[in-house]
Amino acid sequence: MNSSHMDQPAREQNIQAFVDYFKSGMKPAGEENLGVEVEHFIVDAQGNPVGYSGEHGVAWILQRLTERYPRVTEHDGDILAVAASSMNVTIEPAAQLELSAGPFADIKRMREAYEKFEADVAEIIEPLGMKMLSVGYDPRMVAAEKELIPKERYRCMDEYLTQISPYGPRMMRGTASTQVSVDFHSEHDAMVKMRLASILTPVFSLMMDNSPFYEGSPSVHPLMRTEVWRHLDPVRCNTVPGALDSDFSFRKYAEYLLDVPAIVVPSEDWGDVLTDNRTFGEIYADRVMTEDEIFHATGMVWPDARLKTYVEIRPADSVPVPYVIAYEALIKGLFYGQARDILDARFTDITIPQVEMAKSALMAAGYDARVYDIPVGRLADELIALACTELSDEESEMLKPLAELVAQRTTLAKQAIRGKRPFG
Repeated sequence: MNSSHMDQPAREQNIQAFVDYFKSGMKPAGEENLGVEVEHFIVDAQGNPVGYSGEHGVAWILQRLTERYPRVTEHDGDILAVAASSMNVTIEPAAQLELSAGPFADIKRMREAYEKFEADVAEIIEPLGMKMLSVGYDPRMVAAEKELIPKERYRCMDEYLTQISPYGPRMMRGTASTQVSVDFHSEHDAMVKMRLASILTPVFSLMMDNSPFYEGSPSVHPLMRTEVWRHLDPVRCNTVPGALDSDFSFRKYAEYLLDVPAIVVPSEDWGDVLTDNRTFGEIYADRVMTEDEIFHATGMVWPDARLKTYVEIRPADSVPVPYVIAYEALIKGLFYGQARDILDARFTDITIPQVEMAKSALMAAGYDARVYDIPVGRLADELIALACTELSDEESEMLKPLAELVAQRTTLAKQAIRGKRPFG
């Protein structure tokens, strides 16, 4: 044990508890599925964001959704989530409405789930002139002016992150993402997928850039949402330290989690949240963490690629359904089958500073930039082509909306800024 951890007698047991938790997610090779989460802004007839409270706020929308999503989560009388089979509807800190769908083996089923969700929400809000926007950053308001939902952990997070940088309130209130989860069949498979997702994060961010507005004004460069996450909290964002090394492991990811300040920990009855800025290793120095506590800790870091009982790929903006499904097809094609091994061999020597340089290059020049000594447009073309070698004809067809953006060297954000398409 490292000498700095001698005051944590339960540390080795907690590392093993995390490792066992990650191993519990392993699926048989060839039986891996995909999951996806997409966050949305609800806006009123004038285009202003709709908050949690109020006569027709997001709480009211959730209540109306219970007719079709009957499993309800409440706290102190406030409705926080509803769910049905393979579909969970939750809310983010400023009442961004999120659908988590899956896991599914079939992308077509994923599309059907999202189309159903959109239709269910539209039926409730459209008679009032309201809309659900799929966009990476709030198009209208300065983020800090938005109310948080009545959830104590978000109040604690807001206070903690605001002390680090101005990006804390912007992340919590202003951002909306598309996150894809991929299964793994072994520890090695999980680590390869973590490494590739981290390396490809800048390219995925450009391909899925859908933040035409930032703090109420047109965005000044591509990847505005990436900028928020990049500077939010260097301890828990960007690339996990060591994740690009060939010897990265479940154990090293567990050590990373134990050394991150917790910000919040649930109380014993999980009804309330207690502020605690010690690391998880310090908080649980004398006892083994429960599975619920381990699950909470895995969710209190926000790197570009995150490990739970699956690998979560996090860089994409929120986008309309056809692009969600196209991105899902891209991820499936790249992270399962021989494409994964081809990419692993190709990007063996990439370092974390190179990933950060790639982000900076894309923010400065978009599709005119080079990343990893390759024109980014050519690299994106190659990723599309490689994914198609692993996909069925039907799945390759689903990839076309994203492939067309790449071929045109444009993004949804750029199209919206130039007036070539409505945003959201």
